[in-house]
Amino acid sequence: MGSTPDRTSSPLQLPTLSKRKLTNRQDTIFEEESYICESNTGAINLEVPIGALHRALRSAVSAKLSNLRLTKKGNVPLLALTIRATSWTTTSNALDIPETTAAAAATDHSSSTIDNSATTTTARPSGTGPRERETVITQEIPIKVLHESAVEGLHQPRCRDPDVNILLPSLIQLKSISERFTKLATTNSSNKTSTAGGATSTTTAPSLSSPKLELSANMHGSLKVAVGTDAFRISSVWTDLLNPSLDPGQLDEGRELGQLPSERMREVPADDEAGWAKVRIDGKDWSRILSVGRLNPRVVASFINETALVLYVFLPGSWNEQDSCLTYYMTSYAV
Repeated sequence: MGSTPDRTSSPLQLPTLSKRKLTNRQDTIFEEESYICESNTGAINLEVPIGALHRALRSAVSAKLSNLRLTKKGNVPLLALTIRATSWTTTSNALDIPETTAAAAATDHSSSTIDNSATTTTARPSGTGPRERETVITQEIPIKVLHESAVEGLHQPRCRDPDVNILLPSLIQLKSISERFTKLATTNSSNKTSTAGGATSTTTAPSLSSPKLELSANMHGSLKVAVGTDAFRISSVWTDLLNPSLDPGQLDEGRELGQLPSERMREVPADDEAGWAKVRIDGKDWSRILSVGRLNPRVVASFINETALVLYVFLPGSWNEQDSCLTYYMTSYAV
């Protein structure tokens, strides 16, 4: 018989919504820091197209070395991603040309041009066998540099203290179940049944909006995902999850841990509906956010009853042994 985990130990530091911005430490991205900054605050604010950045980063997955530079081409600011990758040729010559072709090319008096800026070859001792070849690729991402005045008013949504904090279960499993619920609700809402003259007909109408999932949790380790339509209502429940407490060091001066709504909810019995916090969120948006599960993060969900769901995604494996944290804010829809 399994034991119930201690849900009151190991206080977790949650970023404060009213103070935290969507930023990342310089030393979590760059190994070396060398730049000239003309900003009064020491920060350079960039607007980066996510699609172009994503395509560039995907090409660097198998690279042995990558370098990201902020530069300009003419008057256009760019992020230049330089990728160095190696591969082994199956022949003894550097360009992986068959020996017979290489010999024929050597006797040909016609000239050919090779772009050495894109491909370089590691020298090997004379002899036969495969050679290591290094390829250097630079991808340029057009960006926009924002003035300080354009970003000084940007901040995360301000909201009250959460009612429930809970560590989410496996995101892969949670995503699979949520998508199944969304699909069932979408199929049901797109099929409309009408009766005329004693005959019943079913018509299919396009759905204008994604179904809304109902997420609820309490401070006793329970999480529920549900969806309901006029025809059915289904739900899935997880138990024995961790309910982290806020680090007392993050509290404002004069406030005590027991004054937080989440700690007061912890005192409500587990079988009391008053101890649950609930939100209604867009199913497709929820599924897209859960795609971060492939990175194997720890995700803490903070429920603000009938108002919002805030997700803190702690990404492991930082080279400086510190977790990076992404914050997602989802507004709750009215019933």
